[in-house]
Amino acid sequence: MSGFTHIESDGAPIKAWTRGVPIEESALKQLRNVASLPFIHKHVAVMPDVHWGMGATVGSVIPTLGAIIPAAVGVDIGCGMMAVRTSIRAEQLPDNLFAIRSDIEAAVPHGRTDNGGRNDVGAWQVEPPAVAAEKWAGLKEGYDAVVAKHPKAAHPRGFGHLGTLGTGNHFIELCLDEAGDVWVMLHSGSRGVGNRFGTYFIERAKHEMRRWYINLPDQDLAYFAEGSEGFIDYVRAVSWAQKYARANREVMMDQVLAVLRRTFPDLMVTQEAVNCHHNYVSREKHFGKDVYLTRKGAVSAKDGELGIIPGSMGAKSFIVRGRGNPDSFCTCSHGAGRAMSRTEAKRRFTMADHAAATAGVECRKDAEVIDETPMAYKDIDAVMAAQSDLVDIVHTLRQVVCVKG
Repeated sequence: MSGFTHIESDGAPIKAWTRGVPIEESALKQLRNVASLPFIHKHVAVMPDVHWGMGATVGSVIPTLGAIIPAAVGVDIGCGMMAVRTSIRAEQLPDNLFAIRSDIEAAVPHGRTDNGGRNDVGAWQVEPPAVAAEKWAGLKEGYDAVVAKHPKAAHPRGFGHLGTLGTGNHFIELCLDEAGDVWVMLHSGSRGVGNRFGTYFIERAKHEMRRWYINLPDQDLAYFAEGSEGFIDYVRAVSWAQKYARANREVMMDQVLAVLRRTFPDLMVTQEAVNCHHNYVSREKHFGKDVYLTRKGAVSAKDGELGIIPGSMGAKSFIVRGRGNPDSFCTCSHGAGRAMSRTEAKRRFTMADHAAATAGVECRKDAEVIDETPMAYKDIDAVMAAQSDLVDIVHTLRQVVCVKG
């Protein structure tokens, strides 16, 4: 049975597509805090992958009138997915995919950073490729405009992070669809520079709340009022970071396809390609009003619009087509959603558990990725069933290679 249920709220209504999917109490508290804000338009929508998040609940859709909450967008501004279908067939892939994984890992910097310094292994250690330089040339003016006014928001590796993966739940995958076609799918956002922008403006918003003696149920719900200097500057910064995130995914995709062309020189990419954000804010019209719609861990699912809903490292993923459900603000989930914290996953599961859960997938099976093991995530089938009135499934994908930072 699909459709939303109501979550009890003393503020704006909360409509949740969570039938058959558990929600932890901490996430419910966050949702009620958001719903209590006076500028929520109509209701808050909740996706089936919902879980507690920094600032606001992951898997929530927040329509606001006359205000934006920077921490609801978060610090990985513009984080999202990209996927393309290739002309490679499953039967053309080698039996052992380790070499392909290694080549992708060599072609796309990944891993942890040290805040942009010399030992930043997640950045380019040499001159970034020409495609990154071309993208940066189109982005630099906007970046310079933001940091000229807000020098503390500057990041030393804005160019050096363009076309890099990062860590955590960011990934690059080769997948097979139901017909045996090979897809390339990847997940990343605005990297260090987006994090710096997000962190800086979140603190600026908190300062504004203290300045005007505005009390909030959670300080992470600090907001900028429309028309204020902070609002104007944040909209400019977040818009730029969203463009950077999209370009970041495009550069990575170019690098991965170049790797595959070494083995498959005739590789072609079909027209079926998707590049979508799931941590962002946009100006949209819903229920008769122009609102600022924040999708925090949620994907636009307008009628006929293609999107991506990934599972975990060992679970299937989906290419979907939106159904334009107005009650969800034309939105669907951005993935399976965490079922437990990273700390709890590391405490509960062993390397043997992780290896068994990712059997058949060429991926890391060491202790550093235990927090990303499939058991740390919700059941993707339950998540998809709960939102059957939000999207239609176009393709079901099965991972065969997964690169993690």
